[in-house]
Order: sequence, then structure tokens, then C-alpha cells
Amino acid sequence: MDYPNDQHPAAPVRSGIPEHGRIPKYYAVKARISALVDELGEGGLLPTERDLSERYEVARETVRQAIRELVLEGRLRRQGRGTVVAGPKLEQPLSLASYTEGVRRQGRTPGRNLVTLDRFPCPEALAAETGLTRGEPVWHLERVLLADDERVGLESTYVSVARIPRLDADFDPDSSFYAYLHQQGIAFGDADERIETVLATPREALLIGTPPALPMLLIHRVSRDTEGQPLERVRTLFRGDRFSFTTHLSG
Repeated sequence: MDYPNDQHPAAPVRSGIPEHGRIPKYYAVKARISALVDELGEGGLLPTERDLSERYEVARETVRQAIRELVLEGRLRRQGRGTVVAGPKLEQPLSLASYTEGVRRQGRTPGRNLVTLDRFPCPEALAAETGLTRGEPVWHLERVLLADDERVGLESTYVSVARIPRLDADFDPDSSFYAYLHQQGIAFGDADERIETVLATPREALLIGTPPALPMLLIHRVSRDTEGQPLERVRTLFRGDRFSFTTHLSG
């Protein structure tokens, strides 16, 4: 296939141009702003909506819609009263590796802010999903995920108190939970994982520091140890504008 205008093969076919050839005005402006983003480079300050509307001879609302989509795609980010070019998305591998390992591999500094660490009787739904016993004590560990001090996600982990009874005393909430399990002599065997797109709740958006309309990538994981015994149930929200996921497939 020939790629028009030297289009990269990874881009959408014909850069999103409908077969009838009529391009929505906002999309044409978006393509021009996208090219400008490439010129400016990471951290570059985008001209104001007024300047861009005059440059491209379109209404400010047309420019606003184009910028809004580029923000949602992670190409741009709001900074104070301006808009700047965002850095590349963080790539998180779909594997039994910790968030810490994935972020460090990209030269970023991982971190976490503790929201809550409490314990309660295992509810029926959690027991059915994980194989834990209904009513047995479980820990709930909730933390905001950071990359270079930027809030990028929210993680909730559920694990049996019997497996790690001193979690509240021995565990540093800013550290890797997987590294802590390894220190306790617990090894991962396998896991089931599901990914979907969602919108954050008002509480989640406030904790992550994003507008509620920003799409999120939600990962559900149920892990077991090498003996096949239930280990953890994790629900992690990642900012859709800051993350992508990778995996290697073989036949």
C-alpha cells in the first residue's frame, strides 16, 4: 500500500480522511497543529488559541476542538494557563513485572503516595473472584502512582492478611509491593489480567489530578503464587494520555 504524504505505516490509513474526501475542518487544523507540535518538541509552548485561529483562518472553537483531542491523546498537556508539548507516553509491559520496574526501564523515577491501608472481612464478590475465604481478613492498599513526581495512576491492592500479617508495620508504602512480597519469600506463579477503557469517578480524578472526562486505562489483575494459591487482586487506573501497554506475542 502507498502511504500518502509520506505517512508512517503505523498511522491510521489515509490519516483519517474519509473516502468521500471531505475533511472536517477541526481535523485539518488538528493535523497542522500536530505538525507544529513535532517542530516545537517536548516542553515547547503552543501558541494561544487566538494566534492559532488567526494563523489558520478558522474560528477559535475549531482550534479548541483540535487542541482538546491532542490533549486527550497525550500529545499536549495543560500547564498553568498555557498548553505545552507533552513528553512520550510511558510504556508499561503486560507481564508479571512491577510498576517500579516498568518506569525505571524508561529512565523515569517511580513513586507512590499512600491513600489508605486498612483491613476488613473479605466480601463475597472478592472471595468468588480470587479464591479467598469469605469473611477472612484482607488488606486494602490504595496508592497514587507517580512518575518523576507526576501523578499518573491509582492502584488498589487486596491481599490476605494471613499471607502478610505485618504489612502495616513492615511495608514502605512508597516502595514496590512485589519486591516486598519477594522479601517475604512469596513468588508469583501466574495471573489473569483484563484491560478496559473507563472514565474515572470524581474521587479518582481528584486523587490522580485529572479532569473526569479524561479516558483511563483500567487493569484488573488476579494473581496466584507458584502453588496456585490466591495472592492478590489489583485494580489499577492509568491515565490514557500518559500510558501505553506493550507485550510480545509468539506463535
